[in-house]
Amino acid sequence: MKKIVVTGNNGFIGSLLTNMLIKKHYEVIGIDTGYFSEDCVLYPNRLSIKEIKKDLRDISEKDINGSYAICHLGALSNDPMGEIDPELTFEINYRASVRLAKLAKKTGVKKFIYSSSCSLYGIANSESDVTEEGQLNPLTAYAKSKVQTEKEILPMTDERFFVTCLRNSTAYGVSPKLRVDLVANNLVGWALTSGEIRIMSDGSPWRPLIHAEDIARAFIAVIEAPDNKVSGQAFNVGVNSENYRVREIAELVAQAVPGCRLVFTGEHGADSRSYRVNFDKIRNNLPEFQPQWTLKQGIAQLVEYYRKYEMTPEKFSGRYFIRLKQLQYLLQTKQLDPQLIWNTQD
Repeated sequence: MKKIVVTGNNGFIGSLLTNMLIKKHYEVIGIDTGYFSEDCVLYPNRLSIKEIKKDLRDISEKDINGSYAICHLGALSNDPMGEIDPELTFEINYRASVRLAKLAKKTGVKKFIYSSSCSLYGIANSESDVTEEGQLNPLTAYAKSKVQTEKEILPMTDERFFVTCLRNSTAYGVSPKLRVDLVANNLVGWALTSGEIRIMSDGSPWRPLIHAEDIARAFIAVIEAPDNKVSGQAFNVGVNSENYRVREIAELVAQAVPGCRLVFTGEHGADSRSYRVNFDKIRNNLPEFQPQWTLKQGIAQLVEYYRKYEMTPEKFSGRYFIRLKQLQYLLQTKQLDPQLIWNTQD
C-alpha cells in the first residue's frame, strides 16, 4: 500500500482528496495546522486518517519519511489574506513549500505534486486561450508566491524525484470544509440568503472554473500516471468548455435559484484579473484525468446542500466558511500570534 502525504488535508480541496485516496486504498497521512478544523464544517468528514497537526513551516523528515508521493495543498489560500501581509504569504506559500520539496527529495519521496493556480496568468491579453507556455503575469501576493515556488521546485526534477505543478482553475462546489469566498460558491450563497446576486464589476472578466472534486481527481491522476508523463511538468487543470465570464456564472446561478434578482453594480469596473485558459495539455497527455462536473451541475449541488444546511445570512457571512474571517478571529482571540503560529498547541 503506497503512502501518500496530503498537506492541508483539512482544507476545501484537501478534505475531498483525502477521502478519495482512502477509497482507492492508499495509506494517507494528513499534515495540517488546524486553522479550519472543528468549527468550519459543512457536513461531517467521516473517514479517519493518521493526522499530524503541524505548521507547514515545521514539517520534518520524520513526518514524510517512507512516502511515495506528497500532494502539497497547504497554503494561505486567498488573495485578501495575502495582501494584508504579503511577506507572511511568501514565508508560508513559497519558502515553506520549497523547503518541503527539498525535504521530500532528501527523504526519497518519488512524486511531489504541487497545488498551483491559473491565477498566476493574471491578465491574459492574448486573443487565444492561455497555455502552460503563456506569459506569467501574477497580480497578487498569492499568485506571485505560486510563480516563485514553481520556478524553484520544477528544476529539482531528476531521474528519482518527479515534480508536477497543477495550475488549478478557480474551484467551486461542496466540500466538508466549505469555502464561500470563491466566486460560484459565493454567488449561490447570496442568491439563497438575500434573493439578490450582486456583481461588483461589470461582469466581463473571464474565469476558468472547476469543481474541487475534479481538482482532487487531477492529483490522483498524477499519482497513478507513468512517471515520464508528469515529471517536471506544469498542467493547467480544467476543461476548455468551462471558461466563463463572471456574468455567465451569475446567470447560471439565477437560473438555479428562481426569483432571485441579478444586479450588476459596475462599481469596480472591469476586474483586472481576466484569463481564458487552454486545457489541451492535460487532456492529451494525462488521460488518467477524467473530470466529472460541469458548473451547472455544481451550482445545483451547492443549492441542494445550502438548503439542507439551512444557510442563513449569518452563517453565510460568518467566519466558518470564509478563510480570512476565521484567521482574523483566531488572531483577535490570541489563539494565533501575528505570524499565524499557535500560541498554545494541543
